Amino acid sequence: MKNKAIALTLAAMLAAGVAAPTAVIAQPIESGYQEALDQFDQKAIRKIDVDRIYNHIATLSEAPRVAGTDVENRAVDYLRDEFESYGYDVEVQPFTYVGYTEPTRIELAVPGHEGELNPGNFTYGISGDVTASLVDAGIGSPADFEGIDAEGKIAVIQRGEFSFAEKIVNAAEAGAAGVVIYNNSPGALNGTLGGHDDRFIPAVSLSQEQGQSLLQHMSGNPDAEARILVEGAETGEHTSHNVIATKHPTNKKKDTGEVIVIGSHMDSVPGAPGANDNASGTAVTLELARAMKNLPSDTEIRFASFGAEELGLIGSHHYVSELSETEKDRIIANFNLDMVGSRDAGDLIVASVDGEPNLVTELTQKASTKLNGEPTTRGRSGSSDHVPFHQAGIPAALFIHSPLEPWYHTPEDTLDKISKEKLLDVAEIVAAAVYDRARFDNQNPKDKKRKESSVPKEAYFEQSIR
Repeated sequence: MKNKAIALTLAAMLAAGVAAPTAVIAQPIESGYQEALDQFDQKAIRKIDVDRIYNHIATLSEAPRVAGTDVENRAVDYLRDEFESYGYDVEVQPFTYVGYTEPTRIELAVPGHEGELNPGNFTYGISGDVTASLVDAGIGSPADFEGIDAEGKIAVIQRGEFSFAEKIVNAAEAGAAGVVIYNNSPGALNGTLGGHDDRFIPAVSLSQEQGQSLLQHMSGNPDAEARILVEGAETGEHTSHNVIATKHPTNKKKDTGEVIVIGSHMDSVPGAPGANDNASGTAVTLELARAMKNLPSDTEIRFASFGAEELGLIGSHHYVSELSETEKDRIIANFNLDMVGSRDAGDLIVASVDGEPNLVTELTQKASTKLNGEPTTRGRSGSSDHVPFHQAGIPAALFIHSPLEPWYHTPEDTLDKISKEKLLDVAEIVAAAVYDRARFDNQNPKDKKRKESSVPKEAYFEQSIR
């Protein structure tokens, strides 16, 4: 998710009449509990094997699956082979985009500074080798630069208030030769500049502790210098892929003509194995495809895995843009699974782009009430692969746990952090919700053309660019 700033607000929850989230995990079906489930729910969830989900995550998270790389290509092959082994028709859909290659070398050397400095990179940052004096540039606003001489120097800037890209451009326009941005809260700083800009100058990131240590060194050494070295960073054209497996209605005479898309993204950010983000959602999608293969249904179900989500939902935008208007009209729901297995994250929410209920949230809350005794909390989020579907007028929602785990977008997003209980909970809820609509003789004529109005792309606060 990629960069997944979750806007789950108390006001939205109260407006929806939903209490604060409580931990609700699906339990195995036992005698006495089956009364809450009908025969169709039981058919939908009976064959789900959480160990298979876990094993898929283990395979997919062996290395970071950065979009456009050989590792992502291997994930594409793995998904195609798995879907085909279940008996599905599979489409591998390539697409090109202007993407970013992470640097092969990042260094920050400050002569005389005591203590370790571990610089990080900003996605879309540029390569460069700069040795210059250091200057404290506050938060990097134009006003900050008006009060200092930054010409030819390396500006040291605190995170906050506006984007990393704006800070770097402000520094460049003030004549700076390089930038160091340090975190304004504990922990490492991982961020993106949002895209290429010819005005960028070499920049690296530091943790809050290391940034404050650097400022202290500068205060005692007015002539302090540093060297920024970034090698191998490049912006250029790349190719990624979407993988789509299709379950056709089992009786053509009863085909409603409707389509439900269960989707996830396969890529991860550089340096992160991405066990939760998003091998978890991809693995659940794979297992749902296997478990639901032979269910009798009157609705087409597509199991999709999208590439390059972390770079701006590129794969899902491409998929939706390639649909004809007739195809868009046929798709009645998109279930988007993103980061659904972390033991260290909060409770499950089902989040629409605008925070309003739709067919996906309604089916989900109905299913989770029967499975868990109470409905999954609704939320609002506009930062994952359900967004392009929403913008096309298709009811869509994101399945994610909130708040996010502390390992989000870090090398610590590994298999040992995955909860089988959470994986099973999400898989059963989605299976029951989808089959509630896709099973025979469950067509509601009033819902046939039920669509959300198409909306323009909205601007959402993205934590990773600020």
